[in-house]
Amino acid sequence: MSGEQFDWDDANTGHISLHGITPLEAEPCILDEKAVQVEIQSESGEERVQLIGMTSTDRILAVVFAMRGPAIRPVTSYPAAKIQQLEYLRQWKA
Repeated sequence: MSGEQFDWDDANTGHISLHGITPLEAEPCILDEKAVQVEIQSESGEERVQLIGMTSTDRILAVVFAMRGPAIRPVTSYPAAKIQQLEYLRQWKA
């Protein structure tokens, strides 16, 4: 996928940086064709998707994002827990 529009600002970039993540790492996880959707949450009337995906440097992250019009708005991202990493790898190894 290419041409996706991401909605980044100081709030969400600052938040993910607390977890040692950069926008350049989070974006490929969202666009990862092998990403595993974990859940859909509803927060203040906004649907948020949590998924597990891989960065371009083979780091497996959990990412939560919402769609805001045509843009993808990352909310948070953090290193995936071991069990999530195993689920990601198991799902796509076959």
